[in-house]
Amino acid sequence: MKPSAAAQKHASAYPNARKIKRACENELYRTIKRLGVYLPPEKVELAEKLYAAKVFMNIQWIHEHASNRKLLSDWWDENVSAEVAALWDVDREKLCKAFRDAFGG
Repeated sequence: MKPSAAAQKHASAYPNARKIKRACENELYRTIKRLGVYLPPEKVELAEKLYAAKVFMNIQWIHEHASNRKLLSDWWDENVSAEVAALWDVDREKLCKAFRDAFGG
């Protein structure tokens, strides 16, 4: 069965790699600002690559829940925050709170 014209008009395509990478960079940049700590650019870049890779591995689920920021923040807490906190040597709870404040979830 073919979807209606209205359903096709409002269906969004998956974001391209550039959009995902830029979104990850922006979200982590905002998180760092809320943490209020200095992080060397090398560590920030590693965290961006890690975060983007995790998003690529779960793109279908993330795309399906794109309108639910709370659910996406919960996903980030469970799947990304521990590795980023270890990489940046920051408290995981503070990192999760800063991300949630920056992301809006």
